[in-house]
This record gives sequence, structure tokens and C-alpha cells, in this order.
Amino acid sequence: MTNLLPQIKSPADMQKLSDEQLQTLCHEIRDELIRVLTNRPAHFASNLGVVELCLALHLSFDFSKDKDRLIWDTGHQIYPQKLITGRYEQFHTIRTKGGLMGFPHPGESEYDLFMTGHAGCSVSTASGLKAGDELMGRKDNHAVAVIGDGAFPSGIVFEALNNIGGMKQNTLVILNDNKMSICPRTGGLAQYFDQCRMTGLYQGSKRKLNQLLNNIPVIGGMAHSALEQFRDGLKAFFKDGMLFEELGFRYFGPVDGHDLPGLRKILRDLKSQEGPILLHVFTNKGHGVPQAAEDPVTYHTPPVFEQVGPNRAIVSFKKGGAKGYTDAISFALHQAMQDDPTIAVMTAAMCQGNKLEKVREDFPQRFYDVGICESHAVAFAAGMAKAGANAVVDIYSTFLQRSFDQIFQEVCLQNLHVTFLMDRAGLTGPDGPTHHGVFDVPYMRLFPNMVSMAPGDETDVQPMLKFALKHTGPISVRYPKANLEKVERTEAPTPIELGKAEVIDWGEDGCFVAFGTLLSNCTAAAKKLKAKGIHMGVINARFVKPLDKETILRAVETLPLVVTVEEGTIEGGFGSAVLEAANAAGLDARNVVRRGIPDKFIEHGERNELLADIGLSVDALVELVLTSRSAEVAKCG
Repeated sequence: MTNLLPQIKSPADMQKLSDEQLQTLCHEIRDELIRVLTNRPAHFASNLGVVELCLALHLSFDFSKDKDRLIWDTGHQIYPQKLITGRYEQFHTIRTKGGLMGFPHPGESEYDLFMTGHAGCSVSTASGLKAGDELMGRKDNHAVAVIGDGAFPSGIVFEALNNIGGMKQNTLVILNDNKMSICPRTGGLAQYFDQCRMTGLYQGSKRKLNQLLNNIPVIGGMAHSALEQFRDGLKAFFKDGMLFEELGFRYFGPVDGHDLPGLRKILRDLKSQEGPILLHVFTNKGHGVPQAAEDPVTYHTPPVFEQVGPNRAIVSFKKGGAKGYTDAISFALHQAMQDDPTIAVMTAAMCQGNKLEKVREDFPQRFYDVGICESHAVAFAAGMAKAGANAVVDIYSTFLQRSFDQIFQEVCLQNLHVTFLMDRAGLTGPDGPTHHGVFDVPYMRLFPNMVSMAPGDETDVQPMLKFALKHTGPISVRYPKANLEKVERTEAPTPIELGKAEVIDWGEDGCFVAFGTLLSNCTAAAKKLKAKGIHMGVINARFVKPLDKETILRAVETLPLVVTVEEGTIEGGFGSAVLEAANAAGLDARNVVRRGIPDKFIEHGERNELLADIGLSVDALVELVLTSRSAEVAKCG
């Protein structure tokens, strides 16, 4: 039972608490995080790790409206901030439809400045906030970016650091170093951060060293220059923070990110410092829950807790559900790699999310986790493809957007055989608008040489991946975060052929043309309509580029109603491709009705709830056909 937490309506309420009470508040926040996980999946280990850091920041700065600025990167560790900024009473609704978002949301609170669901942008936006505040006359405002060591290798971070250092801007960057992104971090920077951990030179000892150096008398310019060289030599010897110093930042740390009084003291000290500052903070992802600290990968977004024992020990999880499309793709990819030694897989810090653990374990020499660097992943894959490898880029649809230019320049322009596996394509449910993968169809079909596909159901998955891996140019496969479904067919499935759709049924009253796994909703809607005496056919499009014009335009030309169905944005999506083809063929396409994601950002909620809201549920498709037929009858009458 919480006692202090319900009393915290804003960070100002924490100022009157003693150090002991603040420690109790930390415990209560962690207990509340556990309580949420007994109801639904949510981000867990990352939030456990930043409780003290969050409190220290809000105790040291004033992040209320138009005052100091704070950006969390990425935003999935925002839960403690939500709990101390007036949202405790609503916290039980987090990640549910109409409830709190699992990421920062400016519509919820003045303390959430950006929806930060993609990594790496915090340093740039914090710098922009500082520049904007100064332009608007708010020169005393502080700007703080909290960025994890997993996000730090993102290219945009170094673009921002370079610019801030050049401007000598008063910006505080806090490097939250927990040795993790979602999976363990990788690369040269990871080794550098580990080296910082090994030095043992914490801020206290460095401050004493600086005091000693400052007490050495300096006589004349030559002595002053010698002292500066001596200082630089000591820094270079210990190698602590030299990378950041060379970029123009004053480096402080490493410091213990779970020492709340210590954090408050150093933040208070740094608040008065001028120029770019980087504070290196060590935290433990999962801190306060033994299993989460030992296995932060599993506990990043764990299954719902079935039973919690004493001392926050997680006794058991609730049993998982059915296998999804991610499972089917990763299984098919693993099988393909057994047969073809030239296949190599690239991912961007999402090995677990993409279910690639077995690929990593069995084919370590052909598995590349490049960290949260999607642009690099695609350009890297292009290089591999040019050298003759069968390169596969396995990245969530929403994150692949970050490599738009590399897909164009390094892959499509060169016409290289790179296979893009776009996981989470469509509505991702509780993760919300930062993670819904709804924009990939328009940007993939823009590029010459690109082939763009989507399986209609489980039956399509393995043959479609096999087809993609045998192709000779750029090719993409999109699939949702959804349970596997298998559509009933009266005949054997049609083999996968370039640009060929599969006709499940041809109906004289019209047809659904589905691009992707909403094929099952279309077949279910057609079955319901058949019971009402309406024969709607179903076409499994499989390809948006090249489009099967022969089959689909025949439907447009001969049937009274054609409904295109896709789990992607309707602007520039599959339905648009059908209309463009009809226009080019000189057909009257007024009988084509498009259904997809409308031209707005879709909030969070369960996938089926969201599909129903935007007219993509089975019942909504049935109602659409009935309404269209009634309107046609009224028009004819």
C-alpha cells in the first residue's frame, strides 16, 4: 500500500520530503511499476533503473511549463516521471485505450515535451529548446537531455554533440549508462563506456585532483601552459571522458545513478556551470527487482506477472499466447540460413524483439547487431550485397523509416539484392503512434527497383521469404505484430510469383482485395455477407509493387464493388496503387472503396480495438458492403 506517492501531485511536493522519505518514495514507485505488470505488459526494467535519476532531476530543476527543459531518450523510461507529475491516479490505465500512453505525451502533461519513441534525438531537441528559449528571452532556462548508452551511438547524437560543442551552448547531456539498449549494447562505444567503468575515477577523486592542480602556483605564461599540458596528460592517461572533452563538452563522472543524495548534489553543482556538459551516470536496468536486474532483456517488456513474492521477487508469469508472424518469419529465416551459407542478417538492437536469438546463437558469424543505427544497418547491408552476400535487414517498420535515404541511395539506386523484413508493420497496439508501422507501403513503393510484398496469412510466410531470398534486387516483406492465422482455401495455395495475386474466391457482387494479414478479416466478412445472400469475393494481393494489374483491374472493370483493405496508411498506400493503375488503364474506378489507416496518428490501445475504431474489423467491413449496396440501390431507384 503506497503512502507518499498519492500525495505527490507535482514535483514541488517532493521538496518538503526528507532523504529518508525520498528513499521510501523510490520504493513506492517501484512497487507501483510491479503492480501495473500484474495487469498488462509494460516497459519495466528501464523504468526501474531511472527512479532515483528522475527524482534527482525534478528536485534539482523546475521542468514546469516554459521553465527548464527535460527530454528522455527514449521515452519508454517515462513512467516514474508520470507518477510524480500528477498522473498517479490514472497510472493504472497506462497502455490501455483512452488511458495514459507508455511514452511521453504532451497532451497528458506539460512535463512531457515530445513523444520520444525513437532513440537518439534528445540531444538535438534539447539543444533546440535551449536555443529557442534564448531567442524568446528565456535565457535562464536549463536544457537537459537524458540519453541511454544504447541510443548514444545513433549518428544524430554526434551531429548534435558536434553542433553544441561548436556553439559552446549551455546544455546538459546525461549519459544513462546501464550497459543495455533493449538487448546488450554493441560496438566500439560500448567498449569505451566499459573502459570508463573500469577506471574507478569517480567524481569525488577527480575533484580532489583538480583542487590539487589549482593550488599549484603559476608564474608566467610558460608555467601556465605547462600546467595545462600536465592536466591534459592526466586526462589522456586515465582516458576518462576524453572523447567528450574533444567534442567541446566538460565531462563529469562516472557517478552512481542510484545514489539519490549524491545525484542531487552533483546536479546542483552542474546547474551553475557554463557551456556544454556531459554527466556520465551508471544505473542498473531492473534495479530493485532481483530478476529484472539479472535479466534486463526478458524484463524490458515482460509478460504479465502471475505471482509476486516477498522482496519484489517475481514468482511466475502468466502463460503466453499463440505464436505470431514474427515467430514464423524468424523460424523460416533460420531454416533458410541452414541451406544458404551466404545469407547474413542485420538488426538494430532488436534481436529479441525480432525473435532472432536462435539465428544469433547458431550463425554468429552471419549475424550483425549494429545497435540503434538503422541508417548504418541499411548501408552496411548494401555493402555486403555488393560483395555477393545475401543480405537481410530485419527491422521494425517504424524504425526502418530512419534509413529512408540509404534505402534509396545505397540499395535501390544500385539495384542491390537486399531483403527488408519489416516487423510490426501495421498497428502495434499499446505502444501507440510512435511505434505503429503504418507508413512503409508508400515509402517502399516510391523507389524504382523495389519489390514490396506482404503475406496474407501463415501459409504465405515461408514461400514468400524463400521467394524474397532468391530475388535479384531490392525486396521488402511487411508483417504485423499479430497472432498467426490461416485462411481457409477451397484449392491449394497459389505459388508465389512476382507481381501475382491469389484469388481466394471470385464473387459476382464484388470483392475484397487485401494486402497483408487483414485477409482473414476479409474472408470472415465475406462469409457473413454470404449468409445474407451477398457474394463478395476475396483476393490476396500479396504484392503492392509490382501490382497484379491483370487480376485486380479485372475486378475493378467487371464488379460493382471493390474494397481494398490494408493495415497501413491510406495516403499513398495499397488502395492508392490500385486507383493509380485503374486511372492509367482508363477505367472508371468509382466502384473502388479504400479502407486503411486514416490520415491521422492512431493512439494506443489493443490492436483489435483500434482496427474496429478505423473500420477494419470484420463487422465494420460487413457494414461497409451493406451500406455501399444500399446507396447503389437508392441511386439506381
